[in-house]
Amino acid sequence: MLDSSKIRNIAIIAHIDHGKTTLVDFLLKQAHTFRENSEEMSQDLIMDSGELERERGITIMAKNAAIIYKDYKINIIDTPGHADFGGEVERTLNMADGCLLLVDAQEGPMPQTRVVLQKALQLDLKPIVVINKIDKANRRVPEVLEEINSLFLELAHHENQLEFPIIYAIGRNGQAFEHMPENPDTETNATLEPLFEKIISYIPAPKGNKDEAFQMLVTSLDSDSYKGTYAIGRISRGSLKAKSPVTVIDPRKGNSKGRIENIFAWKGLKKEEIEEAVAGDIIAITGLSGIGINSTICDPQKPEALPQIAIEEPTLKILVGPNTSPFVGQDGNLLTGRQIQERLEEEMETNVSMRMEIIGGKFLLSGRGELHLSILLETLRREGFEMEVAKPQVITKTENGSVMEPWEEVLIDTPEKNRGVILAELAKRKAELADTFPHASDVRFVYNMPTRALLGLRSALITLTRGLFVLNSRFIDFKKQGEAPAKTRKGVLIAHEAGKAVAFGLEVAQGRGATFVEPGTQVYVGMIVGENSKEHDIDINVCKGKQLTNMRSKGSDGMIQLAPATALNLEQSLDFLEDDELLEITPKNLRLRKKYLSKNEREKNK
Repeated sequence: MLDSSKIRNIAIIAHIDHGKTTLVDFLLKQAHTFRENSEEMSQDLIMDSGELERERGITIMAKNAAIIYKDYKINIIDTPGHADFGGEVERTLNMADGCLLLVDAQEGPMPQTRVVLQKALQLDLKPIVVINKIDKANRRVPEVLEEINSLFLELAHHENQLEFPIIYAIGRNGQAFEHMPENPDTETNATLEPLFEKIISYIPAPKGNKDEAFQMLVTSLDSDSYKGTYAIGRISRGSLKAKSPVTVIDPRKGNSKGRIENIFAWKGLKKEEIEEAVAGDIIAITGLSGIGINSTICDPQKPEALPQIAIEEPTLKILVGPNTSPFVGQDGNLLTGRQIQERLEEEMETNVSMRMEIIGGKFLLSGRGELHLSILLETLRREGFEMEVAKPQVITKTENGSVMEPWEEVLIDTPEKNRGVILAELAKRKAELADTFPHASDVRFVYNMPTRALLGLRSALITLTRGLFVLNSRFIDFKKQGEAPAKTRKGVLIAHEAGKAVAFGLEVAQGRGATFVEPGTQVYVGMIVGENSKEHDIDINVCKGKQLTNMRSKGSDGMIQLAPATALNLEQSLDFLEDDELLEITPKNLRLRKKYLSKNEREKNK
């Protein structure tokens, strides 16, 4: 049986693109987790196993892995780096005793880094700071170190947390150093050994007496068709053998009795069946039906519940319903409200920071932000669902008779030449400028603003800066609701005839604004086919071809020069919506439309 003193449980904290998943890849490879000729040895982003994670380069679901180094078992918990997936972070940090804080040598600590580090220090996790990408040409290692020290000074709960070891790393080469090398490019023989050694010597062994009664909090769930549901967590005390009877204390359902079927521990990225597990190890248990996150599994002779993990409340909501467009059923095979409801109820079991309420046959989903909600919608469309969704709305609450709304701190990094457009756009949104200063090769703006003013900002800045910006945000607090920000979007071009869009009709439409469809696209009445250059909506016929006569035409559709259609992704489409519009989501298409398709219906329901 594994000795608890030889276990180290570490969470990895990092902002998006700071190299977390790449560093974990090399930890797994250099600990000889895989055979030399195995497929994993030539792969990148091994931990990001989901299709969406690989496409977007972000970690969405927290994951577990384990490596053996010098007789020590190191359980690695890979946490999401985006604030929208904070629910995953809150649960998984509870399984760790220490953390690696990974910071980019050029960008320094970012808002999401701050959020997760704050949670880690509240749990008293022992941090190791890893300054990554020290081979960057624009690295600012001394300045970044100062920023990290300032961050700890602000967030620390006691003086001991102000002292921490620092490792310098080039994650993409699998290299780590105890001291900053003079010329990182020439250090060709370095490995991650300094980081391995620091984890062993600095991160404490987990607490918990293996001789006491068994107790474990369920922090995550997994499932497969063979074993059913896996309840995942860290053993707080005692030990557990397969086939043991247990009591499950569920905060929603009360106490129930069951029997463990199988126990699994991690070896590399895979679960491996074991006969017995000891306090401090992270395991997965099968055989318990109907179990949920925050349930306590314990010895029947001493049924004591562990404290539940508090999850921050959602800040954004969106109404989802079955697709009602004229094109319903052309792409997907999961169309009914019942099918959508069953899938969402399944999602609520594991996505603990999301809420669902059923309203008149539709589903009000509440989440932590646009990315949190859009990732779920994208997942559903890839599974074959068709849906329609309304404009996202912020979640308000009432305190002492006042309506309170969520506010966020927003950081924008962009070249100096974009200073004017940033200041003008954020002023329109009634954002409060907290600070601005040179940062790396760019200028950084720090704003405080209501979440509702943040909706659509990313899409607007893509146009205004030609994509030359980085935007990050974090929830601050609820504040008294002010006046609504001015409307920033123009009117739209609406198809008033169904059919196939043609070049001549689109040329006429492009005289009014930008179009969203290419020639040959099937459109229906009430579908939004473009954005007007003016404030009001226009009904337009993009299916209308050039009128033919018996005289030789001076031109033809073949000679028409069209600007490329504007292609909006899921998040941009959600940002674009107004209150009287919907987004139709199918496995193959995203279509913007009016809630009321005909012009007469829209006039009646103004």
